Amino acid sequence: MITNPADPQVKAIARLGQRSRREDAGVFVVEGPQAVRELLTFAPDSVVDVFYTAAFAEKHGGILQLAERSPATVDEVSDKVLAVMADTVTPQGVVAVAQLLDHSLDDLDDIRLVAVCDEIRDPGNAGTVIRAADAAGADAVILTGASVDLHNPKLVRASTGSIFHLPIIEHDDLADVVEWLQSRGVTVLAAAADGDSIPSIQASLDQPTAWLFGNEAHGLDDNARALANRVVSVPIYGKAESLNLATAASVCLYASAFAQSRG
Repeated sequence: MITNPADPQVKAIARLGQRSRREDAGVFVVEGPQAVRELLTFAPDSVVDVFYTAAFAEKHGGILQLAERSPATVDEVSDKVLAVMADTVTPQGVVAVAQLLDHSLDDLDDIRLVAVCDEIRDPGNAGTVIRAADAAGADAVILTGASVDLHNPKLVRASTGSIFHLPIIEHDDLADVVEWLQSRGVTVLAAAADGDSIPSIQASLDQPTAWLFGNEAHGLDDNARALANRVVSVPIYGKAESLNLATAASVCLYASAFAQSRG
């Protein structure tokens, strides 16, 4: 049992909150029962370490069984040690360390639905879009430009384990991504407030589609919009001025999912 918060291993894991430390070490932190369970279920070979408290063991024996069957080193730690390792103010008793996720466009095949997030900076928003894409049955999520780091602790938590269910691809060049998708017969739809409304294009959404979402504050710039096949909006029927990014993305992705499920 690890009880010393000043233990070098404990400090090293705490430093993984920094992107440069994650990239140097090639690993990132996964925190909380749900995210750790999904990691152990869908990417067990990537798990390096699992640390848990006694209270966690009493409530989540099934997760510990998954950990014991994985290649990971599994250690009990004190509450104080876990508090140092965790990114949250009130940790939920378990932290895992896993190898960085590494997917590329070449991993995609038979594309039906993709979410492309350009210049999305808020990790909570990015994680929620990934979760919505997963729920809608998307084949991948692609983060382009200066979007938030996929392994950011807040993004990992907001995805609630969805980052382990489908490929999440980081690619600097949005134009390259759009060209790659269009060359494979995928229609790229830019989500914006002033486009054609989703109901007006519903009949075409049963085709392979990539939804392009922009920055939370200023949306997609003119260059990004010009890359798309069409600009599409979520209609507002009530008095709300707009929808936030994650909500709008969920509506768009599910519009395609509904159309494709009927196709």
